[in-house]
Amino acid sequence: MDNQTSIDISVIVPLFNEEESLPELAQWIERVMAENNFSYEVIFVNDGSTDGSWRVIENLCAANPNLHGISFRRNYGKSPALNVGFQSARGRVIITMDADLQDSPDEIPELYRMITSEGYDLVSGWKQKRYDPLSKTIPTKLFNATARRVSGIKNLHDFNCGLKAYRADVVKHIEVYGDMHRYIPYLAKNAGFQRIGEKVVHHQARKYGSTKFGLDRFVNGYLDLMTLWFTSKFGKKPMHFFGLMGSLMFFIGLISIMVVGFGKLWKMNHGMPYSLVTDSPYFYLALTMMLLGSQFFLAGFVGELIARNSPRRNDYEISERI
Repeated sequence: MDNQTSIDISVIVPLFNEEESLPELAQWIERVMAENNFSYEVIFVNDGSTDGSWRVIENLCAANPNLHGISFRRNYGKSPALNVGFQSARGRVIITMDADLQDSPDEIPELYRMITSEGYDLVSGWKQKRYDPLSKTIPTKLFNATARRVSGIKNLHDFNCGLKAYRADVVKHIEVYGDMHRYIPYLAKNAGFQRIGEKVVHHQARKYGSTKFGLDRFVNGYLDLMTLWFTSKFGKKPMHFFGLMGSLMFFIGLISIMVVGFGKLWKMNHGMPYSLVTDSPYFYLALTMMLLGSQFFLAGFVGELIARNSPRRNDYEISERI
């Protein structure tokens, strides 16, 4: 693939064991592109499939020069597959979609128009009517509500929809790792791309195979969201979080120990019965607070040393120069 050549659209399709759906998906995309006179490429990223998916991709690419394939030696996950696809894409607009035929290529022309004509940096699909069981749709709604609240992107209803469109600049300035594909809009926002829109898209029932994701993705998704929130807010200034928390905990513990100690002295001076300071449970709670506070403060200090020595400490996104 020649990365210097610019075309209208790059379609990136990450996949794992989807050999049955690939020929139909490729034909569908080809038809949509031909009807709209788009110059295009399709990049199939085979995420270590154990079926015949790669053989199917080889046959498809041999029959159509606009189709390309990348294959991992083993299964790494959707985020690495997307990241490799983003690095290889040559299109002015990048479209991502799943390989299971639940995303409709007929949505591509409108997504392309919203990016090129309406000035969006990113447009995320919203599967308003889903053909999924309640065991999947209810957790999805809770997940999306939490993601909206934490990310501050109030207008998105479906962060995890695989069907998205991006300006090329967006995918070249973000790094998708781990399982962060769920939060690409949040990553884009943190990189300075604020024009994020949404389009209601058609969700089709799965035609072949079965879903590759279990309920554990909701737990992992929550943890990833907290990680992303923390790194975006305190990644370059960890002392602002750990130092503040540590200082508060230390001083609360110090004041508590002083209250316990002065209480004993007051009773001694007034001839009242008193007990040892170590007999009070508040003494141990206060001591624990002081120890934890010190550890938090030191964690912030070590974090600052790491951040200040990072080669990317002065990496800033510059949009224009005059």
